[in-house]
Amino acid sequence: MAEHFLTLDSLGREGVREILDLSHRFKREPGRHRDALAGGRVGMIFDKPSTRTRVSLEDAAWALGMLPIVLRPDELQLGHGETVADTARVLSRYLSALTIRTFAQARVEELAANSSIPIINALTDEHHPCQALADAMTLEEALGDLRGRRVAFVGDGNNVAHSLIQAAGYLGFTLLIATPEGYRPDPAIVAAGRTHGEANGGGIELVTDPADAVRGADAVYTDVWASMGKEAEREERRRIFAGYTVDEAMMASAGPRAIFLHCLPAHRGDEVTDAVMDGTQSRVWDQAENRVYTEQALLYALISGDHRGERLG
Repeated sequence: MAEHFLTLDSLGREGVREILDLSHRFKREPGRHRDALAGGRVGMIFDKPSTRTRVSLEDAAWALGMLPIVLRPDELQLGHGETVADTARVLSRYLSALTIRTFAQARVEELAANSSIPIINALTDEHHPCQALADAMTLEEALGDLRGRRVAFVGDGNNVAHSLIQAAGYLGFTLLIATPEGYRPDPAIVAAGRTHGEANGGGIELVTDPADAVRGADAVYTDVWASMGKEAEREERRRIFAGYTVDEAMMASAGPRAIFLHCLPAHRGDEVTDAVMDGTQSRVWDQAENRVYTEQALLYALISGDHRGERLG
């Protein structure tokens, strides 16, 4: 049975650690494993526009010697001319793995249920697990062991927040999430993250005042206030999220060596100022680059089954 990556829960604590270790290794050894999956083919379905996800996945596939095949909605009959299950069965005969960036998490789960190859969630409205791996890698590069660290997330309790909650639970850091009332993350995801955190030394705290989250934090993270598909709410959200902009004053209240993270694209002037995005504390460009190495690790581990890289040499 194929192993899938639908959320960080698909990997569990040990799996997350193995993928991160592989990611760091791929970054340290650029070009060394060019033929690790030579001859493989990875399909990439994009129901939503993409810059970083598409380019980083193609880069990661190429770095392993694979052929990336990008599939746009207008090129497929997924879910309307052909069932999702039938599409999964057909593509399983052609490909080594399939990634999908789509709307509903249920579509990713249906693909996985009917696929004999690994399915990788490249973003849904509910989760963004590939991003969370790159976030964790970037945090480890800057802070080392994340156990006992405090990471503040300021903004909407969205898919990025959901995946960060899972990362905090498995990696043992405390995630403080500051959102306006009515914009908190899914309670079930929070509850599960807290359960994992209790076992691994992490924790999830929900607050409404950004100052309570950021004070003394080792890292400050934000994302757009109106995620993809919610652009019509942008002006209303600007009003509601007033006071949630990460600016120099907010960063000054964080820890003395705090870093700033953003999954991008950024709406400069809304959730973050230019001074913070382009400042010395910003690690957003490292974060974007690290998408390549974490996705390289995912593709290699899921397709080869060699999660620890023992066969890489």
